[in-house]
Amino acid sequence: MPTRHPTQDSVNSVNSVQKIMRKKIIAANWKMNMTVSEAGTFLKDFRLEIEDVNGVEIIIAPPFTALAKLSELLGGSQRVRLGAQNMYFEKSGAYTGEISAAMLRELYVRYVILGHSERRQIFGETDALINKKVETALASELKPILCVGETLEERDAGREKEVLETQLRGSLAGINAESLLDTVIAYEPVWAIGTGRVASPAQAQDAHAHVREVLAELSDDATAGKIQIQYGGSVKPSNAIELLSQPDIDGALVGGAALDPRSFAEIVKAAKPE
Repeated sequence: MPTRHPTQDSVNSVNSVQKIMRKKIIAANWKMNMTVSEAGTFLKDFRLEIEDVNGVEIIIAPPFTALAKLSELLGGSQRVRLGAQNMYFEKSGAYTGEISAAMLRELYVRYVILGHSERRQIFGETDALINKKVETALASELKPILCVGETLEERDAGREKEVLETQLRGSLAGINAESLLDTVIAYEPVWAIGTGRVASPAQAQDAHAHVREVLAELSDDATAGKIQIQYGGSVKPSNAIELLSQPDIDGALVGGAALDPRSFAEIVKAAKPE
């Protein structure tokens, strides 16, 4: 299906919906970092840094080993939500090393990161596999954070929009508009993850706008205008404000800068509503 090119009026209409409906969402993806004790210390220090911050959805996705401890420390807190870094689509069984949705729900996990480029590249996850995980997460009342993004080679070849569309259509196949509203998209250019390089605000905005166009084709303009799309890829306190000020960037999925409580808190503060 060819990509639509919306009129300026429709773009303005979607953007006006964005400003009213979309809350900024900032997530820490700790990857394979932080012991249980380190996670507890981080949370204590981080909460002190964000005492006066409101109007931002904050998520911490620690390693599986730290989920129970952070769940205990957070209690019924709505200020910081728990996320998981991955899950499997089966309910249970002989899947050594995997984690089910039910296991996450028991620990009051609210979000789960799916399709991260490291899962795609290092562990060979396909759009079809990720699609099964997205379906299972939604059916289990977990909110997927679906990651999409192109490699440097794909961008240099001018194929970034084609890649994003393929990943979105494959990973969200069969997901209806109502369920899409419970899904977060994270655009993470692979060439900017952990490299110190970052997409320019204009590059990031262009990619986010394209993602929203594809989401509109998968649902409708009103639905696409409500879906939160994060940027990920070497986000730091020094570039967060400029990135988050773009009309289609609704938050950040933060890696390295989220390992320090003060650094992560500064990014959260950059997302505060004016």
